[in-house]
Amino acid sequence: MVNVMSRDRLENLDSKRQQRLFDIAAEEFSAKGYDAASLNRIISRSGMSKSSLYYYFDDKADLFTTLLERSIAFLFKEIGGLDPAKLTVETYWSEFEELYRRAVVLMNKNTWYVKLGRMFYRLRGEQHPATGRIFEASRRWVGVIIAKGQELGIVRTDLPPTLIIDCTMGLLESIDRWCVAHWDEFDDAQRLSMVTEHIGIFKALLARESSQEK
Repeated sequence: MVNVMSRDRLENLDSKRQQRLFDIAAEEFSAKGYDAASLNRIISRSGMSKSSLYYYFDDKADLFTTLLERSIAFLFKEIGGLDPAKLTVETYWSEFEELYRRAVVLMNKNTWYVKLGRMFYRLRGEQHPATGRIFEASRRWVGVIIAKGQELGIVRTDLPPTLIIDCTMGLLESIDRWCVAHWDEFDDAQRLSMVTEHIGIFKALLARESSQEK
């Protein structure tokens, strides 16, 4: 089980040292890939001791997953967030589509996120517990979004809530995994054209029959 205490410890690390560490880690993972990335090189270049690094992180996977969490937070800062409380019947699906579109535009300009995704799913395939943090956070967010859609009367309620969330998470991971694996096979315009198609898949899974045409 990943040591949650390390998250609290990290907040006590000087912000400039944090930034330097994650900048160097990002360069290392991007250049070498997850498997070949060296903690020793990261430690040496960042000026941290090995004992200090292991005080803040359980292992290389923990460092990588924390880097991914920070990158996701930065991505949402760049493309703008989404407030579930402000969603309406008219904007529910269009807001998600626009958020997805802005994310694809950003990733077209910065393929670091694609590389990060590929490394993450490589690690997830090994069932490392550190990757579970990302999906636990995603699951909570999906639960809030589904509950809001049900409140608005446009998301199905004929199945147990946990099953709907599980199905949504499975579809989310499948599309995300497929996208990062096949990213290089498409140009910028083709990737953008898939946004509506992918949202349509979620709508087919989640929308109530009476709201399919909305």
